[in-house]
Amino acid sequence: MNIGIYYNREQASAAIAENIAAAIKKAGHSAVVFSDLAELAGDRLIVLGGDGTMLRAAKRASERAIPVVGVNFGRLGFLTEFEREEAERVVPLVLDERCAVLKRAMLEVTLNGKRFYCLNELALLHPVAPERDNRVVTISVTIDGSHAGEFVADGLIVTTPTGSTAYSLSAGGTIMTPDCETFQLTPVCAFSMRSRPIAYPDRSELGFSLPRGALVLYGDGEYLGEAGESDRLTVRKAQRSASFLTRGLSEYFRRLTEKIN
Repeated sequence: MNIGIYYNREQASAAIAENIAAAIKKAGHSAVVFSDLAELAGDRLIVLGGDGTMLRAAKRASERAIPVVGVNFGRLGFLTEFEREEAERVVPLVLDERCAVLKRAMLEVTLNGKRFYCLNELALLHPVAPERDNRVVTISVTIDGSHAGEFVADGLIVTTPTGSTAYSLSAGGTIMTPDCETFQLTPVCAFSMRSRPIAYPDRSELGFSLPRGALVLYGDGEYLGEAGESDRLTVRKAQRSASFLTRGLSEYFRRLTEKIN
């Protein structure tokens, strides 16, 4: 088995990555170390970094159906399986061919025919700038072509089960397990009681009627562009998914409880 080891140079050192590679080679397998995702390689991928690093690596790995497992060298580490002090424990897990693989759903976002993919969330945010009015916006949502309601808020966040932990919990929504077949709409600073988080089946297609003033779009924290009433924006479940190696779903809830508390 060939194991790729990607490390974020701002969070983890090359020495740690090389130590993990040496342990893999000692076990009779091959390993390649890199700090640029353009060099992505391996049958499985170890990621050394924080949640942002995991999001970028997992999305890139999903293009080639490469399972990933993370060691947290960031802050919270919701997406990582191990903390930095237990980094050596990632080796037997990644080399275990019977290791459980958790498939995490992704969003396919289409803006005027241009396609993007999100593992965590799509955020439609009211831009804040000195030259712009600071007012709430009304975003109308359709699900499979049928009107699903309006959100009066500073913006709207479409979260996958992966992204539901932070956004939906903070807005009074629910936490979804990573393998859940549901996505969630969470308003940002909702103006009315109508604008509560709602869930919808991940097999549905979302359409948006946007306000005159353009909204700023971010996918997993990365700028995607602006969209207004003349633009066509749709969101659906992507055909591909991100694969995570895991010690089990019970470990997910244990880590979640520790991080929240």
